[in-house]
Amino acid sequence: MPPDSAGGAIADSASLHWRALEGLYGSAPINGLFQSRLEITGEGLSRIHFDVTPACFHAAGAAHGTIYFKMLDDAAFYAANTLVTDRFLLTTSFNLFFSRPIKGGRVIAEGRWVSGRRRVLVAESRLIDEAGEEVGRGTGTFQRSRIALSSLDGYNAGLRAVLT
Repeated sequence: MPPDSAGGAIADSASLHWRALEGLYGSAPINGLFQSRLEITGEGLSRIHFDVTPACFHAAGAAHGTIYFKMLDDAAFYAANTLVTDRFLLTTSFNLFFSRPIKGGRVIAEGRWVSGRRRVLVAESRLIDEAGEEVGRGTGTFQRSRIALSSLDGYNAGLRAVLT
């Protein structure tokens, strides 16, 4: 098996899929607008490191709700997509709760798959600010699309990065 970045062997095809998902996240044009990085930490688990800057603020000086949605949706989506190796998922619904304003800094979005493997998957996510406080939470449903992951350049780039 090919070596991973730590010099060990890649454990299995699941690890390859996870690295490919990280590549997919990095390739999305929307993510060029934000300083963020996806980390798949295990089956059904994701973490996004996100820097909230004043460019994300509403007129009252805190992160706009669209930023909460983006981070929560992405974390839940990628947690769910760790379980689906052939298709890109689509968000079909998402509920979010705002606990506190984000005034800037590093925020971590943690995603966790909850249920479903066939047609509809459910995942939840939470946002943790630099002080370790939860500032938001969300739950989403996701379903398989007709888009093959193997047809997406970013997914394939993530695979190539691991295999070379």
